[in-house]
Amino acid sequence: MKELFTKIWNPVFANDLDAFIPEVWAQESLMVLEANMVAANLVHRDFEDEIAMFGDTVNTRRPATFTGKRKVDTDDVTIQDATATNVPVVLNQHLHTSFLIRDGEESKGFKALRQEYLVPAIQSIAQMVDEVVLGQVYDFQSTLVGKLGTDITKATVIAAREAMNTNKVPLVGRNIILTPNAEGDLLEVVDFTNAEKIGDDGTAMREGSLGRKMGFDFFMSQNAPSVATGSTVVTGAVNEAGGSAIGDTTITVDGLSAAIAAGSWCTIAGDMTPQMITATVGGATPTELTISPGLRSAIVDDAVVTIYTPGAVNLGAGYAAGYGKTLVVDGFSVAPKIGQMVSFGATAGRYSALSTPTTTALDLSRPLDASVADDAVVGLGPAGDYSFAFHRNAISLVTRPLAPPAEGTGALSFVANYNGLAVRVTITYNGEKQGHLVTVDLLCGVKTLDTSLGCMILG
Repeated sequence: MKELFTKIWNPVFANDLDAFIPEVWAQESLMVLEANMVAANLVHRDFEDEIAMFGDTVNTRRPATFTGKRKVDTDDVTIQDATATNVPVVLNQHLHTSFLIRDGEESKGFKALRQEYLVPAIQSIAQMVDEVVLGQVYDFQSTLVGKLGTDITKATVIAAREAMNTNKVPLVGRNIILTPNAEGDLLEVVDFTNAEKIGDDGTAMREGSLGRKMGFDFFMSQNAPSVATGSTVVTGAVNEAGGSAIGDTTITVDGLSAAIAAGSWCTIAGDMTPQMITATVGGATPTELTISPGLRSAIVDDAVVTIYTPGAVNLGAGYAAGYGKTLVVDGFSVAPKIGQMVSFGATAGRYSALSTPTTTALDLSRPLDASVADDAVVGLGPAGDYSFAFHRNAISLVTRPLAPPAEGTGALSFVANYNGLAVRVTITYNGEKQGHLVTVDLLCGVKTLDTSLGCMILG
């Protein structure tokens, strides 16, 4: 990509060039965007050079699979359809950053304006794109390894590899995106950094880079969900003399003195995986919890049950499916955390909290899949680290170019596209603010294609 743009960029930095050429800003924005993304560069990308609008539905394709057949010399071959499954994706993510360059700054050349304004603006979009993609990790709860609150180890990575092998995930194209904490855990494992063991001439130790290990390319992303403690919790205990076995979905408890709303999330010591409470017995003094997906490890009597206190939707009319702006909520005494799993009632949709959640306002990693009513339970997932092992075909990031403004409006605009991304830059003059308003935006949608191609790694 660097060689592709070399001829374009050589004259751009000269201060005698008009600093407000949208073509230059758009091309540069695209380069900065791709350089700053992690997750979005590793998943399946779908792009067509056809102008689209927010809310349009496009079809991406889930790659085809075939089954080997056997024949003898006299048999005809068995012909299988060479078609991939169409997957509809709504372009419901219109991401943008706008900034004003006042008249006093106009004397600066593009190079100075790029560093002062453009780079930080594009980095904010790159961060948001990665948060949107990595928020899909919660779709992959059916395949998970590790335990919340426990350091990940070499054994955890091996377990992820085994899980993906069992799911017949292709060997080529596997990645692991680690949270900062998880990366720190693995950098302390000598089998991952000792040059004598991995034959990398000391690169892992010198650079703090895990590189490729055990069939995975390792990456660290500061945008991977890492949820610190701080959410309001209530605790009880398991009340079963013989404990509970793997797969159990009904747990007898004691020590709880208030009703627990269905849709709340919990962890149970010894299991330490996210469990949704779908029903309770006992009302204000719960004595039994029904959980989903069920225990992945056996637990003992008196194991601590930690329940994360939910909030509720706070809008009389509720929110319609497809709503993608800030939700008004209440019932939280402590604000949700960035990256924390969010659910509504006992429904299947899982989201990630974006931006800076408060006790009354919440942004999600994607618009609502289904409508939610006023007072619907807003469940919060448990604290911990959620790293992600996946094949690139597990998730698709779909982008399409945005239309330029209509001629005669006084706006200068240009759309640049490359390698499955399209960025639009629009420049107008704001007479009231006395400066040039620059808006960088892109239109995209994200979709989980195949949950069998990924694995949630808890830590």
